[in-house]
Amino acid sequence: MISLPIPMVQALQPVTILVTAPWVSGVIARVESRLQGRRGTRVLQPYYDLAKFFGKESLAPRGASWVFLLAPVAAMACYLLVPLLIPVLTTYPLPLGYIGDILGGGFVLALASFVIAVAAAETGSPYAQMGASRSKTFAAITEPVVLFVVFTVALVTGTDLPYALGETVRSSAEQIVRPAHLLAAVAFFMVILYETGRIPVETHTGTNEFGMIEEARGFEWSGPLLAMLRWGSAMKQMVLFTILLNVFIAPWGMAVSADAGRVGVAIVALPLKCVLLGVVIAVIDDSFAKLRLFKITEFVAAAFLLVVLAVFTLYFGGG
Repeated sequence: MISLPIPMVQALQPVTILVTAPWVSGVIARVESRLQGRRGTRVLQPYYDLAKFFGKESLAPRGASWVFLLAPVAAMACYLLVPLLIPVLTTYPLPLGYIGDILGGGFVLALASFVIAVAAAETGSPYAQMGASRSKTFAAITEPVVLFVVFTVALVTGTDLPYALGETVRSSAEQIVRPAHLLAAVAFFMVILYETGRIPVETHTGTNEFGMIEEARGFEWSGPLLAMLRWGSAMKQMVLFTILLNVFIAPWGMAVSADAGRVGVAIVALPLKCVLLGVVIAVIDDSFAKLRLFKITEFVAAAFLLVVLAVFTLYFGGG
């Protein structure tokens, strides 16, 4: 058996997310098209789009500062940092996995969203400013949901390290069906629907500017900066999928050692698991209508109530 150096395994975690995230997005888009009776784009279309954008010139709105130019780079750096903190390929914590817990990973993702929102707001574009304003308004509700999910994890495992919860789920299948665990997982899934711009929150493939949130923020970027923004969005989606899968509901198919074969299997298994979750989301996309804007707060508030109920279940019901 060939054992890979630990630093190499550590580096493979963000690299796996970086390389396979566009493919996962392409598969989900293809499935959505099939469900709607359309032929759809190629699975590899996101890679072609990125190559096209990287080959074009970047333009900045008049009066935009350095924040506008650095925002996509900073956001992508955040999305590359989070995979170092969470179980992407291995069941055991890697050295950098101890520098931050699941709450720290949430803060890094929130920082990326904040940077993009600030840069979009300073462009002067009404649609970009509208998207930035809406995203921060709803984030005031979604971020407490993430905090309570972390709190629930800490109550169950005694720590907020994501590796610990994954190990708890692997050690006992009963953990998955515990009421508190299920409620927290469903609440986090609802947050994922919001953060990735999916129905019932947002029509991510539509052109209705008045209903846009996530998509509206990127209106003013072009060229390589737009490519990094799109690539970062795909990475953010896969990072959130990975947290839900490898921490909450399906922490299997991961390497238990640094053996090259096991790590290779984990690299293949991760995008496949993300695609399966993406298919579920695509079915939801095709089965429900988009909520009105003022109803989105009710959707996010429902996620908050679920995770609060999870905490109460642990305290008073032993769940």
